[in-house]
Amino acid sequence: MAGAGVFQYISFRAGMATLVSLLIAMIFGGRLIKILQRKQVGESIRDLGLSGQMEKKGTPTMGGIIILMAILIPTLLFARLDNIYIILMLISTIWLGLIGFLDDYIKVFRKNKEGLAGRFKIVGQVGIGIIVGYILFTSDDVVVRQYVDGTGALSAVDATPSYLDVKSMISTIPFFKNNELDYCNLFSFAEPLLGQWACYLYIPFVILIITAVSNGANITDGLDGLAAGTSAIIGLTLAIFAWVSGNSILADYLNIMFIPNSAELVIFCTAFVGACVGFLWYNSYPAQVFMGDTGSLSIGGIIAVLALVLRKELLIPVLCGIFLVENLSVMLQVSYFKYTKRKYGEGRRIFKMSPLHHHYQKVGYHEAKIVSRFWIVGIMLAILSLATLKLR
Repeated sequence: MAGAGVFQYISFRAGMATLVSLLIAMIFGGRLIKILQRKQVGESIRDLGLSGQMEKKGTPTMGGIIILMAILIPTLLFARLDNIYIILMLISTIWLGLIGFLDDYIKVFRKNKEGLAGRFKIVGQVGIGIIVGYILFTSDDVVVRQYVDGTGALSAVDATPSYLDVKSMISTIPFFKNNELDYCNLFSFAEPLLGQWACYLYIPFVILIITAVSNGANITDGLDGLAAGTSAIIGLTLAIFAWVSGNSILADYLNIMFIPNSAELVIFCTAFVGACVGFLWYNSYPAQVFMGDTGSLSIGGIIAVLALVLRKELLIPVLCGIFLVENLSVMLQVSYFKYTKRKYGEGRRIFKMSPLHHHYQKVGYHEAKIVSRFWIVGIMLAILSLATLKLR
């Protein structure tokens, strides 16, 4: 077929994935909002004394379905479905989306404000963590290309054409010159006890990352457009990492790890970015729909799995700094309150309210200003993350 050759180019397919995801989010999103309104699928709001909060009561939730559709359909249309990384991302997206959907369903239709019990959420997150960790650890399709230098030794990138695609559990340490970490060496301390199984400690590490980032995105989803906009910035950054890590020429130029077949993740990343930006069409202030746990749990998990696949998981504290700070604000608030209550007989607070974005609302900042400033910080963190490609 004339013109079909353009589909071999990742740049073309990534552009098409972005466009289609935007159109799906904007067109399908409007129709879904009307359906949710007819079904009276509204958000129940607790009065926390925040400005404009009670005005949101009854706003449709479960809008994360829009995000999931806008990610999955373009990926199925434009990505190579025999690619191990694409398969892994599809499984992760659907798995976490179902957990979030079940949580929202219980809240809305069963009228249970607590939603899915926390232990069941954790079980679901641990389950996908085990799947992702096991595949990354055992699959023969998950390899790193190492080049043979003049001495016969292996290095991450070299100008010589001789190379081997090897099964290796190395990852990138940001901001360091010799920036590779081998998990098998890291967990060697457990060899006297676990023997050859010591390397499998990588799987609990994967579970921890997925659970932390997923919950971080869930906590961040408290203001109109905050989680979606922040996630779009992170997704675009990961798309750039996927582009350079999956291109042997760029990887050689930047002297970074080349991951064969990972360039296909650019299509998934651009679909993810398009879905988040398209969702902002309806979720920006004042929001016409909330993503609910259907969206927040899935986008956090997607970001975590992408970082793991691209071997940039150690960069998460910087790249996902907004999620990290939001998580920490809650942990610090709860811990300090319990500590002071036990010691002084009354609980005291570090922040006026947690998560952190609610603290700024209490201080008196408008919701839209808080969101835009968090986005700016997110952009700064993304630039710093990209700088690690050369800043070592």
